Amino acid sequence: MAETDGELARRLASETGRLLISVRPGDGDRIAQDFLAAQLEEHRPGDAVLSEEAPDDPRRLTADRVWIIDPLDGSREYAEPGRTDWAVHVALWERGELVAGAVAVPALRQSQRVAHRQPRIVVSRTRPPEFAQRVAEAIDGVLVPMGSAGAKTMAVVRGEADVYLHAGGMYEWDSAAPVYVARAAGLHTSRVDGRPLAYNQPDPWLPDLLICRPELAGVLT
Repeated sequence: MAETDGELARRLASETGRLLISVRPGDGDRIAQDFLAAQLEEHRPGDAVLSEEAPDDPRRLTADRVWIIDPLDGSREYAEPGRTDWAVHVALWERGELVAGAVAVPALRQSQRVAHRQPRIVVSRTRPPEFAQRVAEAIDGVLVPMGSAGAKTMAVVRGEADVYLHAGGMYEWDSAAPVYVARAAGLHTSRVDGRPLAYNQPDPWLPDLLICRPELAGVLT
């Protein structure tokens, strides 16, 4: 039986992650891109692809199905020995909606849900939003710097953090798969002001992103 789109997304994210582990600290971006491109061409040859590591193909704008991928999210962290906060993103957009997605955090071998006294807000290591501290104060929270949008999202999914807050811009491939996984886990996803997220746009730039526990969404948006 052929793989479903969800099964394919999960397999490709996992296999790409294992490949990246095996070649680390090699040229992970190129190796992961070549692998994912070949797999999608073999298993979904009729679909369009939007990838961080490939030239934008305008045919995606008239396609019904577009795979939005980030072969290695967190290249900086991947290159630093011992860091686990890098990820592989594989998502599928179909006729206006994200319909499948997977995020692999292959260097993270073990995780568990931990109770925290204060809400934990994961933010970029290098570009935390200027207003993040005000948000933390509003919910009596604490900021936790971390690399990779996928790694930050999965920290919220696993219950190790409560909010992922980003401003200053990102691309669709940075958030498509994380957003799909977050929604599947019952989390709130939106722009920071509560507006909906849109994908496969002519300009793949997204200004900001909020992923959080549903009970915090009303306070944060």
